[in-house]
Amino acid sequence: MPELESHTEEKIFEAASDVFIEEGSAGARMQTIADRAGINKALLHYYFRSKDHLFEAVFLKLAQKMLNKFSPIFEENLTLEDKIRFFFREHISFMQQNPKLPAFIISEINRNPERIRKLLANVDFKKFWSEILTQHSAELHKYNISEENLPQIMTTIASLSVFPFAAKGIIEVILSKSGVDFEKYVEDRKQFAADFVIKAISR
Repeated sequence: MPELESHTEEKIFEAASDVFIEEGSAGARMQTIADRAGINKALLHYYFRSKDHLFEAVFLKLAQKMLNKFSPIFEENLTLEDKIRFFFREHISFMQQNPKLPAFIISEINRNPERIRKLLANVDFKKFWSEILTQHSAELHKYNISEENLPQIMTTIASLSVFPFAAKGIIEVILSKSGVDFEKYVEDRKQFAADFVIKAISR
């Protein structure tokens, strides 16, 4: 029975993730999620009492999935440059597999910022900053990166990766007018963005 329940929950999470990303939390319907998961609506409500409960569970699962993917960033045997290259390679690959995710998150932040703030409160960002400062103190000093401006560096790195997907509709049109394929552009960006950041902090 536990195995069956686990399988059912996994089907619900997969279906709910797709529907929430496609429709947003406001547009998503429990019946649509149940249909997508191949279960009846009563069973969906048995696992998750309301759409809000399901949304919060899905949001946290997606956040955890993304954080787990980048766990090697905390490995001590990687240099800061290695970690920058790793981030762009893996994060852009993750966005390629989930291209609607950035727009979905931005939409949800704009629609209900307090709920997203509450959900993100469960993520220990302070530990992340502390790990980076401890593991790379000499490199950060060499690059003139302080504890105060590290958040600026990290959010700049994240935005270089996320923006092409968040604004894909516009960027894809602009690139097509120059004969540039969007998929090739984002594939090339894995190295270009990493080189760009490393050169910038090395000056």
